Amino acid sequence: MAIFKFLLFCLFSALLFVSIVHAHETVKNNDNIGYSFGDSKIDCGGECSRRCRLSSRPNLCHRACGTCCARCNCVPPGTYGNYEACPCYANLTTHGGRKKCP
Repeated sequence: MAIFKFLLFCLFSALLFVSIVHAHETVKNNDNIGYSFGDSKIDCGGECSRRCRLSSRPNLCHRACGTCCARCNCVPPGTYGNYEACPCYANLTTHGGRKKCP
């Protein structure tokens, strides 16, 4: 019985390791499409300018985007929506519970 538990533990550990490696490789591949995750820092000023260029309140948008970018190190593609590309960015909220990031 102890051998079975040990083998099960080894199998689970191997699957977890493979999953982490696969996730890391996926994140590295996403760095080339305008938004970033992981260890490399992105140009928050440039990315937020791109994100806020069509905003009716560009200064407010740029300030909020800059805060979110600094915390999450990513900005979703496009000028609106696409939050699934950067879950951290999408989950930041104000004290009132509204979305913080444009």
